[in-house]
Amino acid sequence: MAEFTGPRIYSCCNCRNHVSLHDDIISKAFQGRHGRAFLFSHAMNIVVGPKEDRELMTGLHTVADIYCADCREVLGWKYERAYDASQKYKEGKFILEKSKIVKENW
Repeated sequence: MAEFTGPRIYSCCNCRNHVSLHDDIISKAFQGRHGRAFLFSHAMNIVVGPKEDRELMTGLHTVADIYCADCREVLGWKYERAYDASQKYKEGKFILEKSKIVKENW
């Protein structure tokens, strides 16, 4: 008997709230505040904090921290604006730190 398998999901490490789909990963080669991070095209069940300019490894960006909508754990950030033309592809995308998310339904 075949077992039904749904989409592979990433959840908040603290409360298991679903925050993104595996299919929405753009890159796994990013660096967060606490180690490795993934760049996602979409995120769900999050709250976006206030925008601020930050000097990151790839230059100046306007970013907003993102929090789990249920427990308010900081999960990463959203790229609002990239000042360098080569970094524009990040705009509107989400960084989720690997240490802040867990795999569900794998």
